[in-house]
Amino acid sequence: MNPSAGLITRESSMAETPPVACGIPAAGAISQLCATLDAAFDACAGTDDPSRHAAFARSVRAALAEAAADASLLTDAQREGAAACYRRHLLAVDPQGRYAIAALVWMPGQASPVHAHHTWCGYAVIDGTLTETIYDWHADTDCATPARDQLREPGAVSFTRSGRTGIHRLGNCSGNAAVSLHIYGVPGEQITTHVNDIVRVADSMQAVAA
Repeated sequence: MNPSAGLITRESSMAETPPVACGIPAAGAISQLCATLDAAFDACAGTDDPSRHAAFARSVRAALAEAAADASLLTDAQREGAAACYRRHLLAVDPQGRYAIAALVWMPGQASPVHAHHTWCGYAVIDGTLTETIYDWHADTDCATPARDQLREPGAVSFTRSGRTGIHRLGNCSGNAAVSLHIYGVPGEQITTHVNDIVRVADSMQAVAA
């Protein structure tokens, strides 16, 4: 049985906490995460796309792992979910528009749409267990097919570049809430519009609406 079956995949407007610019003091763990990301960008200064550099990807993954392991990272309010679909709490934005940081809260049965990415991004699981379904892209038919499911438990970290080589869906197939930390390579105001590249899925039972 596919553990992804039966997930709520509608992505509507997400409830968000007010953004915090990384150029001003923020909560300790978030401030440290911003500082690490800034250093990763500085190390790739002068390049058109830092995400194409292995050192940048390693830095983002390490920063996510460290932040996700910090019990002080999120407030109780930033761990609150929503009944209709997964809830996104915007934690911090880079004043230069290079990235935005958010916590996503997944109630049982909630999932993202099947999507690739318009930008680089990374995530780490903080609490609970998520199921990540990986998809293969078929350019000849302009659609994706499910390839495998992977359980993502606390501490799991992922980084992906833009493009349709990293098509996936995240969902909570467990009976408990799950929380994940995400970094997107876009300004904060573009999280809901410039991150997910919704793709068509060959199996109509897996397809989701944008």
